[in-house]
Amino acid sequence: MIYRENGQFKTNYRDDKQIFPIAQDRWFVIGFILLAFTVAPYVFDDYVLKAILVPFLILSLAAIGVNILVGYCGQISLGSGAFMAVGAYLAYNAFVRIDGMPLIAAILIGGVFATVVGVVFGIPSLRVKGLYLAVATLAAQFFCDWAFARIKWFTNDSTSGSVAVGGLEVLGWSINTPTDKYLFCLGFLVVFGLLAKNLVRGAIGRQWMAIRDMDVAAAVIGIRPVYAKLSAFAVSSFIVGVAGGLWGFIHLGAWEPLAFSIDRSFQLLFIVIIGGMGSILGSIFGAAFIVILPIFLNQFLPFVGGLVGVSVSTAMVSHAEFMVFGALIVWFLIVEPHGLARLWGIAKQKLRLWPFPH
Repeated sequence: MIYRENGQFKTNYRDDKQIFPIAQDRWFVIGFILLAFTVAPYVFDDYVLKAILVPFLILSLAAIGVNILVGYCGQISLGSGAFMAVGAYLAYNAFVRIDGMPLIAAILIGGVFATVVGVVFGIPSLRVKGLYLAVATLAAQFFCDWAFARIKWFTNDSTSGSVAVGGLEVLGWSINTPTDKYLFCLGFLVVFGLLAKNLVRGAIGRQWMAIRDMDVAAAVIGIRPVYAKLSAFAVSSFIVGVAGGLWGFIHLGAWEPLAFSIDRSFQLLFIVIIGGMGSILGSIFGAAFIVILPIFLNQFLPFVGGLVGVSVSTAMVSHAEFMVFGALIVWFLIVEPHGLARLWGIAKQKLRLWPFPH
């Protein structure tokens, strides 16, 4: 009886087109964000903040970028790891080569360069689609892996091939502790999440969805496929590039090209599939699932093995993760293609009707 819309009247188009038209949703999201900023840093210890929440926030941001391209525009991409690498390495070069470069500006510059690379490798989408487009974006992954491993300029002539950053601060705020890193990444996720949500609700978002559903019909009604597809690649690559900068600067601190290998591209694609294609909230759900599931398996499988008298090795747990991920992806594609976001929507709909059976 709590989740009701009774008495919530919409008297103008602005009220009717809100991101959260139901008051309960609006207050829940505002309250959840406030708790995330004010309570979570003091409730969770440094390990949880550094090893769980910070990767979750950054992967959520990257998944939002991938979802814009794959879920909203229907353009399959296997080069997300490459765009994260471009964002990380170009942000690093801007940060170390330009004296006094602000941290946020460096990360955004990395996102801009990722946008350029994404648009370049998105040009084949004007002619090909489906599996052929996936192969074209896969070429971006292989090219970037080679470039960042072989061209010494990107690593500032590092002999080891790895790079490291330090002395991170924003307006005098030193980002050193896990709490600082968590709050910094949370701010990026909230800002870019709201921007992405408004973007997909607007005219450009409707163009992306029209191209996804039927590009020929979209072109007939006046939508320009060139603009729609390349803008989707640009926005997606920018957000993924910013996430790559955060992954390198905030989460890793020091990294090498293997940190953004093709495994990262597949991981982001799995997040979108499990969380829900065409859903900003689904990207966050999928990232939470991907981060929490390995931790759960690491605790659950040895516990079950101890009960039945079977020794469970670390390698067995690692293989179990791949098997569970594969089984879940197949299950979601067959049973619920819209992922966890759709299940969340069904639960909300049932709450709106409860306790009435219809």
